[in-house]
Amino acid sequence: MSAAREPLRRVAVVGGGPVGILAAIALRRALPGCEVVVVGTPTSPAAFADTSATALPFTNKLHDRLGLAESDVVREAGGSYRLVTRFAGWGGAGQAGTLAYGEVLDPALKTAFARDWGRVRLPGEGAPAAGSLAEALAEQGRFAPPPPGELTPISAVDYALRWHPAAYRALLIRHAEALGVGYVQGTLDRVEMGSGEDVAAIGLAGQGMIAADLFLDCSGPQASLLAAHPAFAFTDWSASLPTRHIYRASPAAPVLALEDRLTLTEAGWVSEVAGRDGVHRMLGTPAPLPVEAVTALLGAVPNAVIALTPGRAAAPWLGNVVALGDAAARFEPLGPYHLDLAHRQLALLLEMLPGRAITPHERAEYNRRSVLMMEGVHELLAFHFAGIAAQRIFGARELPGRVGEVIDQFLRRGRIPFREEAPLLSQEQFALLVALGWSPGLPPVALCAGAADEAHARSVFANDVRAALAFAPPYAQWLAQAVSSAPAG
Repeated sequence: MSAAREPLRRVAVVGGGPVGILAAIALRRALPGCEVVVVGTPTSPAAFADTSATALPFTNKLHDRLGLAESDVVREAGGSYRLVTRFAGWGGAGQAGTLAYGEVLDPALKTAFARDWGRVRLPGEGAPAAGSLAEALAEQGRFAPPPPGELTPISAVDYALRWHPAAYRALLIRHAEALGVGYVQGTLDRVEMGSGEDVAAIGLAGQGMIAADLFLDCSGPQASLLAAHPAFAFTDWSASLPTRHIYRASPAAPVLALEDRLTLTEAGWVSEVAGRDGVHRMLGTPAPLPVEAVTALLGAVPNAVIALTPGRAAAPWLGNVVALGDAAARFEPLGPYHLDLAHRQLALLLEMLPGRAITPHERAEYNRRSVLMMEGVHELLAFHFAGIAAQRIFGARELPGRVGEVIDQFLRRGRIPFREEAPLLSQEQFALLVALGWSPGLPPVALCAGAADEAHARSVFANDVRAALAFAPPYAQWLAQAVSSAPAG
């Protein structure tokens, strides 16, 4: 009979941004008898996960698991909701598409809607009919999160949260303090190795050493702890991801929209994330631009300019050091994938939480799955640059991993091959490729369907849309009431 493992006694989290603080909350909840301390190192402007104003739907589930109420994010952190992201220009001038989360369309409608949304539209031509319940709700400005455990006309609609980054961090700090998480501010200036590949302690400038059984590196793209490990190696993604410069503007006027936007311009891509604190805009370009051109594209003078070399840690867990998010991978912010990656890696760490004695197979399995997560993001971003319009601006790039296979299967059969640890569901990847201007082929089931099947499916979908619009309240009205409501209890 095997003996119980000795649990971790102390965990040190390097990085005082939202990624590090949420990781500390997670470890403290998972190991109530373990001391958890956050080392608040300076935050880099290139730490896109820590400065993110939004995430993907997975984060909602992680928040629930860790006791962070969605209503608190709305009331205390400037929270709002996103149902869809609108893409424009990725398939050429006049092309547009929409990415929604989670919904599964009837196969009889899937390809028809996709082709209608993805095609280039003539000047003055109206937008196509909504291809999902989320799209219909966003168009009409109607939404409220469906009641949990209750079947409603909008229960199939998944959504993402947004927030004010500083207020979100403050909310996490309050939760961490209530759990007894420790905190020390400082600059990491040395790493003391122990036996084998383990780190024994880290030193803060002028403040001595901090020892721990497990160290989490949440320090951002500089990976101040993992990169100091003797076994650290970096896998470069420059051959397939072309963005080299990111410009960020301060939030503009608040917008209560249920959509965000990602537009391809002649200079590069522009990301717009709506929020109650303003619209967060970023610009990604293959080469530096004059400040006047950047200002025109962002609608404001940039407050940060970030030079980017994309890539990932070859192994994000070395010895007793685990890197999360930007400390494990750095890439352009084409969507909220930085924070989503950090949160998925954190959930994986909770699933595989070690004892004081870490076994090699634990590290190996975590690294295998975490690398799949990072390469999944790599491939997802590469889809954006595989089209003719993007190649004209960013140049032709090699297709990493299975990107070529996925595009081939999509174009010929309307199919998305399964990929383990992918950041998007298969139906979401389908919608993304359409939004980027690719036209899906006909799957076998569509070849067997007749006009009557499609007409019936359209009728069912139209009824679902009417029921959803009748059930969901006006979003602005509901949000105002949710913000002003007093906390329960």
